[in-house]
Amino acid sequence: MNDKREQWQAAEQLALVLTEGGLQRMAARTLAVFLFTDQESVTAGEIAERLEASAGAVSGAVKSLLTVGLIERLPAPGSRREHYRLRDDAWATLFTSQNTVIQTMLQAARAGIDSTEADDPAHRRLTQMRDFYEFLLGELPALLQRWHQHSSKEAKRWRLDSHPSTGH
Repeated sequence: MNDKREQWQAAEQLALVLTEGGLQRMAARTLAVFLFTDQESVTAGEIAERLEASAGAVSGAVKSLLTVGLIERLPAPGSRREHYRLRDDAWATLFTSQNTVIQTMLQAARAGIDSTEADDPAHRRLTQMRDFYEFLLGELPALLQRWHQHSSKEAKRWRLDSHPSTGH
């Protein structure tokens, strides 16, 4: 699938699947740009051009992808535009305490608990919410450590497969 048109069709199909999975449409299409680009980084203007979308729509999508930790802002000395790229650890970051959505949910649960009485059904539900996110954040370090070990092995295997030695 070296044809750019076929590649872009695959990117749009991925964006559709991500949208059906709950991601906002423009965020899904923007994420597809990051996944399929052959550039080290892209600007919001380049994304807007590629998607034939407004600067405002792309700006909102970029902000949401930054918020969940899938992309990062890069320093771009000499450029007046912000440059972004997919994080190397994007998928793992989605499930870490660096994910501001998880932190926001946890803070909201705590604030709700503080505002309700112990015998209030809302208090019980909010306590379950808090306990879930605290449990999740507590379990994630070990899971992510296993993931990093696994991905290191896969990266090593990929390097060996991609660059076989010419020796014995």
